[in-house]
Amino acid sequence: MGTKTVDETPAETGAEAEAKTDEERVEEAADATTTEADTDPGTEDGDAQPEASHDAGPSGVGQGAGAVVAVALGIVSLTGSWVGTVASARESLIGQLQTSQSSSVATMVKEGYGDAWAANALWAGVFALAALIVGVVVLARPAFGAPGRPQAPWIKSVAWAGVSLGVIGLFLAVLKYTGVLLGLPATG
Repeated sequence: MGTKTVDETPAETGAEAEAKTDEERVEEAADATTTEADTDPGTEDGDAQPEASHDAGPSGVGQGAGAVVAVALGIVSLTGSWVGTVASARESLIGQLQTSQSSSVATMVKEGYGDAWAANALWAGVFALAALIVGVVVLARPAFGAPGRPQAPWIKSVAWAGVSLGVIGLFLAVLKYTGVLLGLPATG
């Protein structure tokens, strides 16, 4: 089809061959080397099929970042956060200001430490819930994304880790908030 097996151009004399410019020689050489592989019947004007484009679909960078964020939020819910520490200190200060010297020990412990402990547990629960939500969104994203584009296995693994840490953190935050885990000591 596109290959030339016999030179179809008429024989040129020496003067005519010398008169050709370099550009004409390059064009003739390119025409002579055209093969059937270069002119696929499914392409227009003999253009070769482009390789798989990197812009063909989502790259998964956002999903990977979301999975890592879920894990980070889960770790923060378990280890504590700056926000939780500040909220705890604030509640402790408010409790000390609201109690007087004549208050009972039980009231002083509850106001000074119990509310602070609950505030810290509340913020740990907020971070755990955020980790859980972000992890579930990352895991559910492929169902609403580009069809035929599977999610990378590492993204699934990290997202599941974020969900797991979120569940554990939420469970521990509830236990801390209700006083089941490390509750206040009994006062007389």
